[in-house]
Amino acid sequence: MLKFSDLKPGDIVLANNEGQLIEGTVTDLNREDKEVCVETTVQEFWFKPDDLYPIPLTEERLLKLGFEKVENDDGSVKYKKDSFRVLTPTKGNFNDFEIWWREDRRHLRQPIAVHELQNHYYQMTKVELNPA
Repeated sequence: MLKFSDLKPGDIVLANNEGQLIEGTVTDLNREDKEVCVETTVQEFWFKPDDLYPIPLTEERLLKLGFEKVENDDGSVKYKKDSFRVLTPTKGNFNDFEIWWREDRRHLRQPIAVHELQNHYYQMTKVELNPA
């Protein structure tokens, strides 16, 4: 379940469509009824936030978002997209990592979901983070 206030158009989430979780992109928000329009490969449909779930951030997800992977000699891994960076202390460790763009550096001390990274990216760069 996701909080309505955490969602923005362009966010990638999982939608519960009649018991089946389908990946989709938020296209619109109805603030009055607290409904979220999500476009999936099947159709565009309105969901309640209770029917939406986060997608955990992983290396595979970063690569789908167009990041380039660079393994460092110290065992850390840097993911680059233009001048935006994600640095994990060890391969696959998204429990305690850093993100930065220009002088804005953020240390995230817990795992986050793809839509949360998208929202950080937008706050920092003013550009949407969409799949490559």
